[in-house]
Amino acid sequence: MQKSAVLLCCLLFIGLFAGAQTSRSELEKRRQALAESLKETQEQLEATKKDHKVSMSQLNALKAKLAARERLIHNINMELNALDKDIRNSASEVKGLKSDLKVQQERYAQSIRYAYANRSSYNTLAFVFSASDFNDVLRRLKYMKKYRDFRRNQVVAIRNTQNKIEQKITVLSNAKNQKGQLLTTEEQQKTELEAEKNETNKVVEELKGREKELMADAENKRKMTKRLDNAIADAIRKEIELARKKAEEEERRRRQEEERKAAAALAAEKTNSSGSVYGSGGNKVILAGGAKYDVPAAPATGGTPNTGKTGPTAASGANNKPTAANGAGANYHPVANTVDNTPHQRQRNNYTPMATPETAELTKGFENNRGRLPWPVSSGVVVDEFGKHKHAVATRVEVENNGIDIQTTRGAKARAVFEGTVTKIISIAGLGQTILINHGKYFSVYSGLSSVDVRMGDNVNTKQSIGTVGNNEDGVSILNFQVWKGGDKMNPQSWIAPM
Repeated sequence: MQKSAVLLCCLLFIGLFAGAQTSRSELEKRRQALAESLKETQEQLEATKKDHKVSMSQLNALKAKLAARERLIHNINMELNALDKDIRNSASEVKGLKSDLKVQQERYAQSIRYAYANRSSYNTLAFVFSASDFNDVLRRLKYMKKYRDFRRNQVVAIRNTQNKIEQKITVLSNAKNQKGQLLTTEEQQKTELEAEKNETNKVVEELKGREKELMADAENKRKMTKRLDNAIADAIRKEIELARKKAEEEERRRRQEEERKAAAALAAEKTNSSGSVYGSGGNKVILAGGAKYDVPAAPATGGTPNTGKTGPTAASGANNKPTAANGAGANYHPVANTVDNTPHQRQRNNYTPMATPETAELTKGFENNRGRLPWPVSSGVVVDEFGKHKHAVATRVEVENNGIDIQTTRGAKARAVFEGTVTKIISIAGLGQTILINHGKYFSVYSGLSSVDVRMGDNVNTKQSIGTVGNNEDGVSILNFQVWKGGDKMNPQSWIAPM
């Protein structure tokens, strides 16, 4: 009960912050959806009452119903606040319009009184024929037309204002009627909420008489759940390792292909550079393809005098490999100077595995749908939330849920919340079967299945049926749904769309 009170306070705080930004139409739609959800919760509760003996499943369903009722009452309060604001705004607009109407009527009355008092002076014919020239006649006729239009516009403005006032009064009256209906609905919901709280308290008291039995059941379930959690974590860890190795292998192949292309380009460059060497010193030239050109020799400086002969000479050296003796530089090495400076050679020591493009795209798609993913069942209610919390009856026992428990109808089908690949199917006695689906860096987990409709390696689509939800020890269909990002557990309720 304390948890429900904290949840209600959080909802009220969030509502006060977001209420001003939520339109009345949106609130009405949300109220209808909450009422439908409450009806579904009641159906789930009735399913737990088939056995005359109270159970934890019945208590969980009652708590879910209380939470749904509180959300509905909170939404009604937000609607009432929005209606109060609309009523105040409409009343203010009516007051302003009435003030404008009074001013318009006074101005019109003044113009009528003035026209009546000066009717002889404003005789149209006399006023026009008293003009000094033809242009003055036109100006006076134009003035008379403007004056008549002004009085006509005054009448139109008065009528428009009167119509607006009538419309605003109608809106105001409707808003007040809606407020009255909502207040009645709120009182009814509060009455039902109190009755449900009393029923929940009775169930809790009855279950407390079986606290030792419940503690033993909770401990047994905790051990089985721990086995399943370890199996899920181990399967996800292995999938992450396989994905890492796959990414490394693809990166290694890419690097090898780059190196092969670089070596081929280097070999082609070396082949194109080979040929005869003509001249010596600063006049040495390497010609590819065996072409021959006359190259003037350098002036003699104590060496062999120039004889005027063409072609290679002993002084220039017929060898086409540059050496220190012919002045090409003793440290020149084309292969070393090219390969050592390539980017992939410099980055090899800093290499880290990257996700494949397909994985990155799937991850992005999953992340972009946060808060909008479909439910893993077509209908149901959350009866146990994510994270650590105390047992509802045996308060000395702490329960940890890596996902959320969703109570659904008997024989309901579990469905994939997003496209992906089935990477693991786990079967543990007492907990049914579990399916892991990979969505890039994310995994969705579906536990408590009585049967599965897919196999490992299958690609599944969003909302595709993957298995049948099984029944727990109380005969109630419960699906445990989890979301993981790599090895980190996520709260699934922040990923699926509001029911």
